[in-house]
Amino acid sequence: MALQVADCLFCKIIRNEESSEKIYEDEDVTCIKDINPASTHHYLILPNKHVRNAKTLKPEDSELFDKIIATVDIISEKFGLDPASTRTGFHWPPFNTINHLHLHVISPVEKMNTLKKIMFSHNTYWFVSTNYVKSRLNNSKL
Repeated sequence: MALQVADCLFCKIIRNEESSEKIYEDEDVTCIKDINPASTHHYLILPNKHVRNAKTLKPEDSELFDKIIATVDIISEKFGLDPASTRTGFHWPPFNTINHLHLHVISPVEKMNTLKKIMFSHNTYWFVSTNYVKSRLNNSKL
């Protein structure tokens, strides 16, 4: 298994040292239910390799990033999520609570309360889209 951190909560979940409802798992990623859901469906896609956050992604993480994004389709199909009513994104440091990269998958957006809609609103100082992170990752290759 790839590099993990001993005291990281998400690394512990991946290693089955902490309990959490895993809904998908393969050699690269693990998907769990969020313990404080913003809507009916709220999942976190975690890389099994410890990456601190979206801001610390490096060009060599491009393949892993793409795998994380591809997992959204697997989760969406498994739970019948409507892509038009699904929000995905990353907390942007310093506005993250756990220092292990995780992609939020939230659906349906219409069931989110006002506070959660603000908390998980794209292109803010605290929450960014997958496209934003991908563009930063691509530009870091220059």
